Amino acid sequence: MTILVTGASGNAGGAVVRALAASGVPGKALLRRERELPPGIDLLQGDLNQPQTFADGLSGVSAIFLLSGYAGLDELLAMAKAAGVTRIVVLSSSSVVGSTTDNAIAAYHLATEQAVRDSGLEWIFLRPNTFMSNALRWRDQLATGDEIRVQYPGVPISTIHPDDIADVAVRALTEPGHAGTAYRLTGPVALRPAEQVEIVGQAIGRPLRAIELSREQSHAELLAAMPAAYADAIDSFFGAGVVDETTVNDVVEQVTGHPARTLQQWATENAARFS
Repeated sequence: MTILVTGASGNAGGAVVRALAASGVPGKALLRRERELPPGIDLLQGDLNQPQTFADGLSGVSAIFLLSGYAGLDELLAMAKAAGVTRIVVLSSSSVVGSTTDNAIAAYHLATEQAVRDSGLEWIFLRPNTFMSNALRWRDQLATGDEIRVQYPGVPISTIHPDDIADVAVRALTEPGHAGTAYRLTGPVALRPAEQVEIVGQAIGRPLRAIELSREQSHAELLAAMPAAYADAIDSFFGAGVVDETTVNDVVEQVTGHPARTLQQWATENAARFS
């Protein structure tokens, strides 16, 4: 058994790589450039947008951890099937629940899910809430002071630790009994942005203060940081309540046998990344 991990340099993909190594499961990390990898994980250089760049590396791969929204997906799935891959675990999103293709973010996740369904391969979809690691977006503000501007301040979110996504992914990639399942993944408690800021402040030893933005201000900040279609999508999620990331479930514990990790754990583990 060898697992191919796409997005291996990201928060979720990197966590999957570490979880595979910790479990002693051989893996290949798809990366555009060389970087240090844990024992048992081999480098596969290539570009997920161009599957032909790593076609030879699919030999011996039994399952793939796949990110959504990349070009050449049909080509990759056909190549994977021909190479003997049997299972695809897709990192999808909470946005596909109760949403439509009118939403730019939901649309690319839904398109990926449908392509994988149509491929004839075993599939498992992971639909997590917002990652705890998204708190790292506050680093620039922390560089200039102790005030953090928070968007959609009235919406509590049960953010999820990337390691919990990884633990669920490894089980879905390696164990029987998961095929055809869409796992909705949440953290252990829903916290408003100001509460999240307080927890990060405690971890880094600074008394942080949250400056709460209105919906209009939140949307404006998003528009300044990303294409309008994605800013509008996020505004619909949290401003209009299209997606529910407040409700907490115990799927992480059901699948992995351990409770979902807390934001306090994540912030303590990653405190150095805020300096």
